[in-house]
Amino acid sequence: MTFSAPSMPEHDCGFCPRLVEFRESNREKFPDFFNGPVPSFGPLEAQLLVVGLAPGLKGANCTGRPFTGDYAGDLLYPTLKTFGFAHGDYGARPDDGFELHNCRITNAVRCVPPQNKTIASEERACRPFLIDEMGAMKNLRVLVALGGVAHNAVIQTLGLKKSQWKFGHNIRHDLGGGLPVLFNSYHCSRYNTNTGRLTQEMFHDVFRSVCAELNA
Repeated sequence: MTFSAPSMPEHDCGFCPRLVEFRESNREKFPDFFNGPVPSFGPLEAQLLVVGLAPGLKGANCTGRPFTGDYAGDLLYPTLKTFGFAHGDYGARPDDGFELHNCRITNAVRCVPPQNKTIASEERACRPFLIDEMGAMKNLRVLVALGGVAHNAVIQTLGLKKSQWKFGHNIRHDLGGGLPVLFNSYHCSRYNTNTGRLTQEMFHDVFRSVCAELNA
C-alpha cells in the first residue's frame, strides 16, 4: 500500500491573523525556536492517531515535534511506550531518537495560540489539514482526542454533529459508517494532573481501551 504524505501548512502560513501576529512576536523573543506550524509525528501507516489541541509555546513550538518539551509530553510519551506504541527513551527534544510504532500524533491547530487557547476561526482554518491527515492514514482504526476541543475538532472534521457525540474521559464512540472508533481523554496537561482531574492511571485506562480495540 502506498502512503502519500498529507498536506501541511507552510512555515509562514498566513491563514490566521492572530496566530501570525503571535508567531512573529515569538520569533523576536525566541529566535532559536521552531516558531511555525508543527508537523505530525509518527508513521502514516499507523492504526492509531492521537489528536491534541495545539502546540505549547515552549514545548512543540520550540522543538517542532508535537508534545515535545512540555509537561504533557512527559506523560503522553512514556504512556505510549508502556503500551507498545513507541520505543527508545523520550528526551524531550526532537533528536532524542524516540520513535512511535503504530501511532501518529497531530494537533487540531498546528500553530501555537496565545494563552494556549484557540478560537473557532483558527480551528476551521486548520481543519482541512486534519481531514487530509486522516485521509492519508489508510490503516487508521482508532482516534484518541486529548481534551474537549480536540474531540470537537475530530467530530467536525468527520462531518458529524457535536450534539450527538459528547466528550467524556475514556468514553468510546462508535461513529459508524466505516469511521475510526474515537476515544476521549482529559488533556494530559500540567493543570489537569496537578489538580487530580487526570491521574496516570486514568490516562493509562484510555490506552488499555485503545489496545483492547485494536486487538479485538
